[in-house]
Amino acid sequence: MAGNAERVKLKIDGVKKIYNGRTGKVIALNGVNLDIHENEFVCVVGPSGCGKSTLLNIIAGLDTPTEGAAYIDGKRITTTGVERGVVFQQYALFPWMTVLKNVMFGPRLQGKSPEEAKEIAMKYIKVVQLEEFVNHYPKELSGGMKQRVAIARAYAVNPEVLLMDEPFGALDAQTRTQLQQELLNTWEKERKTCFFITHDVDEAIILAQRVVIMSARPGRVKDIVEIDIPYPRTQETKMSERFIELKNKIWSEVYQEYLEVRK
Repeated sequence: MAGNAERVKLKIDGVKKIYNGRTGKVIALNGVNLDIHENEFVCVVGPSGCGKSTLLNIIAGLDTPTEGAAYIDGKRITTTGVERGVVFQQYALFPWMTVLKNVMFGPRLQGKSPEEAKEIAMKYIKVVQLEEFVNHYPKELSGGMKQRVAIARAYAVNPEVLLMDEPFGALDAQTRTQLQQELLNTWEKERKTCFFITHDVDEAIILAQRVVIMSARPGRVKDIVEIDIPYPRTQETKMSERFIELKNKIWSEVYQEYLEVRK
C-alpha cells in the first residue's frame, strides 16, 4: 500500500449526505467508505454533481454528514481544524493583504511571533517561487500566482492533511502543468496526506498514488485504482505505456458515470 500502510489518517465511514432541494430531497452522497493512509496522495475523480466537493467539505469540517462520519486519526470530525489545510479553485485570498501577509496569516493565528510567522511564510513563498512578489496584492497577480499563494498559505500552517478542490481547474494548461510539478516536488519533500479533487484524469494519474472513482449521484466509491508508476513523475511520464493504460481504464469508468448523469 502506498503511504503508511499501518496508519489510517482519514477514515470515511458510511457517509451519506441529503440536501433539501427546491424539488425535494437530493442525495449527494450515499454510503461512502474510504480509508486514506498517512502521507498518501489520493485523487478523486467523477462526473459533475457526484458529491466530490461535498465529501471534501465534510472532511474539512465545513459540512456535516446526514449519516455516517469522517475521522482524522480516529477522532470524529465535527468542525474545522488547523491539522487540515484547504485549497479551493477560487483563490480565497484576503485582497487587502500582500502576498507575505496572506501567507503569514495562519501562523500568526496559531500564536507565532511576527518574526517566526514571516520566516515560515517566506519558506513557502520560495517553494512556490513567488519571492519577487511578496509585497504585491492579489489584484496585481495572475490566476496562477494567486493559486500559488493559496497553496503556500495552506502549507504555512503545517497541516497534516491537505484538502484540495480542483485547485488548478481554472488555469491555462501551461500554468496547470507547472503547478502540478511544483505540488509533486513539494509533496515529495513534505509528505503531507493529500486529498485532491480533479476532473482531469491525466492530472489524477500524474499526482496520485491511488485514484478514487466516484459514481454518478448519489455519489459512492465506484472503484479505486492503484497508480503503480514510480515517483518522481514528470510530464514525460504521460507518454509511457503504463500511463496510457491507466488513463484508458480510469477514463472509461468515469465516462460510464457521465453517461449515467445524462440518462
